[in-house]
Amino acid sequence: MQLFRPAISLFILLTLVLGGAYPLLTTGLAQWWFPQSANGSLLAVKGELRGSSLIGQDFTAAGYFHGRPSATGDKPYNGLASSGSNLAVSNPALDQAISQRVAALRQANPQASATAPVELVTASASGLDPHLSPEAALWQLPRVAQARHLPEQQVRELIEANTQRPLLYFLGEPVVNVLQLNMALDALTQP
Repeated sequence: MQLFRPAISLFILLTLVLGGAYPLLTTGLAQWWFPQSANGSLLAVKGELRGSSLIGQDFTAAGYFHGRPSATGDKPYNGLASSGSNLAVSNPALDQAISQRVAALRQANPQASATAPVELVTASASGLDPHLSPEAALWQLPRVAQARHLPEQQVRELIEANTQRPLLYFLGEPVVNVLQLNMALDALTQP
């Protein structure tokens, strides 16, 4: 029993510290220092929850910018099924899926250039990516401007205003959060 007493005492101590005190401390500090991030980076308009800036949404209407395709199983952008398609580049199913996505993009965006941005036809590794490059957003600009009856220059300025740039140019690429851009579009066209 003398051999087990220190082990049991250490087990109880570590359970209290690492299972109780440490999570409470980190949760409290996160709520104090970064409340928006600690609560899921939720976005709301007039008190109505619209989503999280960290998880993409399935926008399909012509008047909205569309995000990357999602490979999350039964429904797009399902946070409980986060994963990529796991299809190899040599897999014919991936080629077929990309061909179908390109055809659908060209049909929905007839006035856009012939070359669709690769991120609009391939899913991200998580299947939940909420961002596009500014180039992919600009590629969709004619369709969105026409559907919303807005001048293209006004929509272009909205894309520019919603482009997030890295602090230093070598730390990443500029991105546009699709949900935030679409929310800005809605705010622009609502009375």
